[in-house]
This record gives sequence, structure tokens and C-alpha cells, in this order.
Amino acid sequence: MDSVVWVVALGAVVAGFVQGLSGFAFGLVSMSFWVWTLEPRLAAALAVFGSLTGQIIAAVSVRRGFDIKALLPFVLGGLLGIPLGVALLPRLDMDWFRLALGSLLVVWCPAMLVSRHLPKITFGGRWADGVVGLVGGVMGGLGGFTGALPTLWCTLRGLEKDAQRAIVQNFNLSMLLVTMGTYLARGIVTRSMLPMLGVVAAAMLVPVLLGARLYIGISEASFRKIVLGLLTASGVAMLVASVPKLLVRFAT
Repeated sequence: MDSVVWVVALGAVVAGFVQGLSGFAFGLVSMSFWVWTLEPRLAAALAVFGSLTGQIIAAVSVRRGFDIKALLPFVLGGLLGIPLGVALLPRLDMDWFRLALGSLLVVWCPAMLVSRHLPKITFGGRWADGVVGLVGGVMGGLGGFTGALPTLWCTLRGLEKDAQRAIVQNFNLSMLLVTMGTYLARGIVTRSMLPMLGVVAAAMLVPVLLGARLYIGISEASFRKIVLGLLTASGVAMLVASVPKLLVRFAT
């Protein structure tokens, strides 16, 4: 049990700092630690709780405006996607979960690394933003991964740093509030999880604040390369762990 607590705390520390600095990615970073030792429902509950806690702190410490016209399509799509993700969560298989998360990391992180060299996307308008929000909502229901696709989409749209953070931060906050409320209503978050939720809250508080303070003055380019490189490596490791087991299951 002690080793599990340390893994949960370590994941919360690292993920909290990354979220404070970037405005997203708590779920992705924490899951790269927790997926190895926690069952999916517990890991998802902790990731959503940690993501929501970090977003609340960031909303107070790093304010980047509120553009309702730009945000609304993402939020409307996300509200449709959250119930789908929550419905899928109890049916998760650990090996498939690792395969899905690992694939997301392996595809998404390198895409973010090269996104600055890709042409800006100008098609789709608000409908495309809504579809991106829908997928973000599904990912949020599965474990608090609300920010991954919207962040990549805003980057490919060519939005400036603060404009992108304003959309992603406010989208994440609204989606995570709804997701956490849905988890509580459906009994996904149980009383036995409370000690681990306390570990996450205590472990991430200072790192989130440190990351938020660094956001204003530090260049994100080099740090983002390090973080995305580590996440890509984590994704590869998850694929290495899950794919052979799934192939054996298919063979038998």
C-alpha cells in the first residue's frame, strides 16, 4: 500500500507542475505513472480530481481572459461527449486502456512537437471547434484528458499563447466540473477513494503554483520539448506492455 501511495504522490507532483506551467495535461502525465499500479476507475477518478483541482488553482493564479464566442463551440461539444466517456469507463479493460492511452501519447505528443512547422488550419470554423470539443469531452469522461485534442487543435489553428491558454483553461475547467459531478452522481468516486484523493490534493498543490508562476516568465518551447518527449517515451512503454498481452489473448 505504501508503494502505491508514493506512486500516486509522485504522479500528482509531476503532473501538477506540468499543468501549472502549460494549463493542461494533468491527466496524461499522471496516467503515465498511475496506469501501471492503479485499476482504471481509480486512476480515472484521481486524474479528473487532480485536473479539476489544478484548473481551479490556475484560474485564480493565471488568468488569461474569457472569450465566450471562441469558447462556446468547444463547451457545447464537450457537454455532449462527457456522458459517452463516462459510459465507456466501467467497461475498460486494463490492457486495452494501456493500448489506447499509449497510442494517444505516441501520436499526440510528436504531433505537438512538430505542430509549429505545420500549416495553419483555417477550415471548419465553429463546427470543427465543436467536434474537437466533443472528442475532448469523451476523453474527459474516460479520465480527465480534456485538454489534449483542444490544445493541439488551437496550436494548429495558429492561436497565440495567451489566447490558446484562455480557451483550453476555461474549457478544461468547465468540462472537469461536469465530469467530476457525473462521477459523483454515478458512484464512480467512492468513499474508499478519499484517502488517495487527499494524497493527490496535498502532493500537487505546491507544484501547480510553481508551474503557474513560471508560466509568465519562462520560454515554453524547450520545456515543452522535454515534457512531450517524456510523455512519448511513456506511451511507447505502455504499448510495449500491452500489445504482446493483447496478441496472446487474440491467439488463444
